[in-house]
Amino acid sequence: MAKLVTGSDGLARRLAAIPDDVLDALRPALTRSVAEIAADARTLAEASRRTGALVASIAETGPGETTPAFASDGGQRTAGPNEAFVTAGSPEARHGHLVEFGTGERFHKDGHPTGIMPAAPFLLPAWRLNRARVERRIKRAISQGAKKAVAE
Repeated sequence: MAKLVTGSDGLARRLAAIPDDVLDALRPALTRSVAEIAADARTLAEASRRTGALVASIAETGPGETTPAFASDGGQRTAGPNEAFVTAGSPEARHGHLVEFGTGERFHKDGHPTGIMPAAPFLLPAWRLNRARVERRIKRAISQGAKKAVAE
């Protein structure tokens, strides 16, 4: 049963506690979600496997953690307290964007085409496969965190 809050100081303390409780409930949901998305991305990237470097470079980064080098715009990024990332890239596999989106036709200086590599998406389809479940999980975690904060 929820406690009765009297006075504006008590209410202010209770309202201030809500974000911390929500973030505490949200972090495990984010961590589980990025693990599922990364696993699906690895499975989908198998279709484009040549050396296995791209599949091995797919990594999940939880709240407060830093992405591997070469994963985001050629550098590292630290996730905020309510963020999580699935990234692809390493010094051995800097071609994830080319696999995901394909390449257009290119030409040698002499005018002969070099060829087109068709897209073999793996990150966006992994997100789409998991989106509804992830959104439900996050909403449930936020709701539970808010309820816990109010009940205390």
